[in-house]
Amino acid sequence: MRTMAMTMNKMMIANAPKLDYAGREALNTICTNILFAGQRLKKILITSCVASEGKSTMSARIAFNMAQRGKSCVLVDVDLRRSVTVKRFGMSTKGQMNGLAHYLTGQCELEDIVYRTNHENLFIVPSGRDVSNPIGLVNSQEFADLLDRLAEEFDMVIVDSPPVGVVIDAVEIASQCDGIVFVVEYAKRRKGELQDAVRQMQRSGTPILGCIIDKVTVTTLSEKQYYKSHYYYSHYGKEYYHRSAGKGKAKDDDDE
Repeated sequence: MRTMAMTMNKMMIANAPKLDYAGREALNTICTNILFAGQRLKKILITSCVASEGKSTMSARIAFNMAQRGKSCVLVDVDLRRSVTVKRFGMSTKGQMNGLAHYLTGQCELEDIVYRTNHENLFIVPSGRDVSNPIGLVNSQEFADLLDRLAEEFDMVIVDSPPVGVVIDAVEIASQCDGIVFVVEYAKRRKGELQDAVRQMQRSGTPILGCIIDKVTVTTLSEKQYYKSHYYYSHYGKEYYHRSAGKGKAKDDDDE
C-alpha cells in the first residue's frame, strides 16, 4: 500500500517456503502464466476441491514468487474456518496479531491487519481467528471493499480461500475476485469431483484461469522430466490431469 505502508505493522516470517531448482522453475512458469492471464486480473483466488491438497502452501509460494519479481503482493488468508498459514510459516508480530476476522467484525481498522513482512514487496493479511460460520463476513460489502482497496494499492492480491468441495465460502469469496486457480493433489481426485468443483465455482461468475497439479515428485525420471512433473499448470477446458511417463511418490508437504 502506498499511503498505508508508512503506518503498517511489521510481521516476521521465520519459515519461508523453499523449493529446489526444479520446483522453482516450475513455479516460475505458473506465476508467468497467471501474469499473462491479463493486466486487469489482480485479485487471484487459490482454492482446492478438499482440504490438504496444498492450496495454502501454493498460495504462499505464488505470493513469494510475485514479490521476488518486484511486484508488490499481498497474501490474504480468507480461510477463516481452518487457517494454517500463520503456524506453518512461523509468522509473528509484536503485540496482538489482528486479522481479517477482526476487521470484518469491526474490532480494528484496515491499517491494523495489513502487515509488511521481512521479505521485500511481500505483505500479509492473516485470517485473525477461526470463525465457525464466516459466510456472513465474506458475503459482506466490507469484504468486497477490502479486496478492491487492496487491488488499488498492490500489484497482486493472492487470496487463499477454503476448499470449494467442503464449504460454500469459496464461491462467495470468488465472486469478489478476478480469477480462480485450482490446486489439485496428483492422482487423488476423480474427474467427477473436479467437474463438481468447477461447476460450483462457475456460479461465482469469476473465470477459472487454470489448474495446478500439486505434490508430484517423480524420482525415477531425469532432472528435466522432473522439472516438468513437479507442478503442472493447465488452462481449464484443455486438460485436467498431468500425465507423466514414470511413477513416483508424492512428497508430504506438512499434510498440505
